[in-house]
Amino acid sequence: MRRTVFNEDHEAFRETLRAFIEAEVVPVYDEWFAAGQAPRDFYYKLAELGVFGIRVDEEFGGAGIDSYKFEAVMYEETARAGVQFGGSGVHVLLGLPYIKMLATDEQKKRFLPKFVSAEEMWALAMTEPGTGSDLAGMKTTAKLSEDGTHYVLNGSKTFITGGVHADRVIVCARTSAPTAEDRRHGISLFAVDTKSEGYSIGRKLDKLGLKTSDTAELAFVDVKVPVEDLLGEENKGFYYLGHNLASERWGIAFGAYAQAKAAVRFAKEYVQERTVFGKPVASFQNTKFELAACQAEVDAAEAVVDRALEALDAGELTPAEAASAKLFATEVAHRVIDRCLQLHGGYGFMNEYPIARLYADNRVNRIYGGTSEIMKTIIAKDMGL
Repeated sequence: MRRTVFNEDHEAFRETLRAFIEAEVVPVYDEWFAAGQAPRDFYYKLAELGVFGIRVDEEFGGAGIDSYKFEAVMYEETARAGVQFGGSGVHVLLGLPYIKMLATDEQKKRFLPKFVSAEEMWALAMTEPGTGSDLAGMKTTAKLSEDGTHYVLNGSKTFITGGVHADRVIVCARTSAPTAEDRRHGISLFAVDTKSEGYSIGRKLDKLGLKTSDTAELAFVDVKVPVEDLLGEENKGFYYLGHNLASERWGIAFGAYAQAKAAVRFAKEYVQERTVFGKPVASFQNTKFELAACQAEVDAAEAVVDRALEALDAGELTPAEAASAKLFATEVAHRVIDRCLQLHGGYGFMNEYPIARLYADNRVNRIYGGTSEIMKTIIAKDMGL
């Protein structure tokens, strides 16, 4: 089947990106892996490549291309090389939609040029200790000062990807108490300057996978946030979060598909080179059948995520469709990567092989952005169940 989602511009970008990865990432990736994060300076290189400004309007230094397809190419190429771009993914996939949707003209002039140049890296802080997927249960508060010039932010967040290097963090906080009718009421979003007094970074979390992304705990003690840094309207934050979850979940789905596709490539190369009992592992019927089954699943996942990508670019991807794509693609990736690791035998358990790192990196896909169980709940509700 001929794939139609990408055009010549996307393929030209793919070639440029592949060369960049080979020159700037692959030679130093083991160092990033050992350090537990990519260096901050690397994000300036990504900015020079133009990846942060693709969907940003030209007046703010971007390319003005309203499409997620270039980001899809990045998912495929990083997975193909067995690398990641640190915590920079949240900068574009999570941070940018909120700026574009909610920022005033004045805020866009302040935020977007620095966003494009990587002078300010962005992250999103929703999850709190003890709340998990229950965003309505958040306890972080932001109280308006008596003179009305700023909010006073208090609370904590956890599992914040990009949290160590972030210069601005979109923090979700309660500005009003929930009502009896709607416990989601009262949440607002703030573009918090991480240099603010009272803002602190706690532990850099030691994760099972995604070792090169900086993931942290954050704490806020009487942090003064200027009223000019409120994003959107007060108390409507939960609606905003729900609106942008579709693009976030598409990103996780597409990333998982790309990982599964890469896993098949790694396994195919390995079994063709590795010999057992005097024969290439690829020559055994079980190997052929396993890889054929994996390829069929990857083909199906590709169709699902490509369809979701087209819907996302058209502004038509519904929450239920995004949940369905995420559920399917992440479950496929889980099965495929596990089977491809098995074909590597003992070497598949060694971190020097990309399949081992891919196995660990993939596991979180069924957790963050909403667990598989939450996805099933959304889909079932859409079915009228």
